[in-house]
Amino acid sequence: MATETVSNTAAGLTNAVKGLFVNGKESPFFPEEPEAPILKTEIPGPQSKEAIAHLDKVFDTRSLNMMANYHNSVGNYIADLDGNVLLDVYAQIASIPVGYSNPSLLAAATSPDMASALINRPALGNFPQHDWAEILETGILKVAPKGLNQVFTATAGSDANELAYKAAFMWRRQQERGGAHVEWSPEELSTTMNNQSPGSPNLSIMSFKSGFHGRLFGSLSTTRSKPVHKMDMPAFDWPQAPFPHLKYPLEKHAEENAQEEARCLEEAERIITTFHSPVAAIIVEPVQSEGGDNHASPAFFIGLRDITKKHKVLMIVDEVQTGVGATGKFWAHEHWNMQDPPDMVTFSKKAQAAGYYFGNPDLRPNKAYRQFNTWMGDPARALLFRAIINEIERLNLVEQTAKTGDYLYAGLEKLAAKYPDEILNLRGKGQGTFIAFDSPRRDDVLKKAKTVGVNIGGSGERAVRLRPMLIFQKHHADILLEAFDKILQS
Repeated sequence: MATETVSNTAAGLTNAVKGLFVNGKESPFFPEEPEAPILKTEIPGPQSKEAIAHLDKVFDTRSLNMMANYHNSVGNYIADLDGNVLLDVYAQIASIPVGYSNPSLLAAATSPDMASALINRPALGNFPQHDWAEILETGILKVAPKGLNQVFTATAGSDANELAYKAAFMWRRQQERGGAHVEWSPEELSTTMNNQSPGSPNLSIMSFKSGFHGRLFGSLSTTRSKPVHKMDMPAFDWPQAPFPHLKYPLEKHAEENAQEEARCLEEAERIITTFHSPVAAIIVEPVQSEGGDNHASPAFFIGLRDITKKHKVLMIVDEVQTGVGATGKFWAHEHWNMQDPPDMVTFSKKAQAAGYYFGNPDLRPNKAYRQFNTWMGDPARALLFRAIINEIERLNLVEQTAKTGDYLYAGLEKLAAKYPDEILNLRGKGQGTFIAFDSPRRDDVLKKAKTVGVNIGGSGERAVRLRPMLIFQKHHADILLEAFDKILQS
């Protein structure tokens, strides 16, 4: 094993991030990372078990993966209370972009601007701070998807999606009335207070089978991944369209997969044109992450865009998990090369902030306070996202992720050939490190991973999903591949 000390001091990390190639050899972005995982006890060890028992008295621990010590976590490695340090390719459910204890983020977090944002948190709709436009323009909007030049900031991914749904419904009704200038009728004003039409219209959002868009009430009605997410919750009567079920390897099933995508597009259009609650918008993930890491081709998404344009339905692309570089593009939908951008793109997770991008000025409601809440986002999180963006650009991490992903995928292909009954439906080629495969003993694989020093997550019923940070490099991929080899041998 490597050195068994991981620095937890800010001073020790100040010059940690380098990411250079010296004499053609890869140099780590975090030199203070251990060279390999450190295993001292079983996981959870005695100190972790004690801490878990303590926490369980005041907080539900039934979904707990491991008890972490973030003071001792650095770069790609997550530490626990017992001295174990694991290579983390789950990264807080795909939410850590540039490493634990990143010194650039620490500098942003301890700046006077951040302190002010934290202790004077503004109600942005009423009392925005004087430099809010500058913060947005130099951060969130600096990486806005092509064609989308405005943003509504939010608190979390579910929140971002629900706000996008609201924008879609308001836009639809404004169009039906004849424009934003048309005033609401007395009947609309009275019926909406009783949750009745026409003030509360019979409209819907179409999502896709196995999709996941959050756990709040509106977003939950579009989530279709697992019953445990939805059970006992009242839901809107909204439609779901089939998402393509592709066969792998893709090159051997090109004709079948094209027919499957055509079938799904035909059904999506049928639903849009016939569903009893008119569809105001569709929402779709570039990769259905929580639902099992399900992919579709660019042709499928371009086909969806054509259908939405044809029927004047908005297209919302949910980039909560796929966004911010993980697929080798800053936004995963850039892989599609669409002529017309989506109407809205939602984001969160690796951004450490949340919201939705849009470009059409008609997506601004016709009156104040219609798209509104107390906070309307958080300047502190916007400042952190700006620091993340600067770090990504400084280290060229999107391109780095694309190259590392190709290397990792090639290694997994070799393992799939070696263990054809263990690594099934390998997918994510050309998608950075956004890679997954199906395992007939998925839960056992995830459990055994910790015994060889790796923290991995799953999705769907049997997918092993890889969600490394953007600072994940080839030497980390080698550790991961060796770990898989050990696990699959056992």
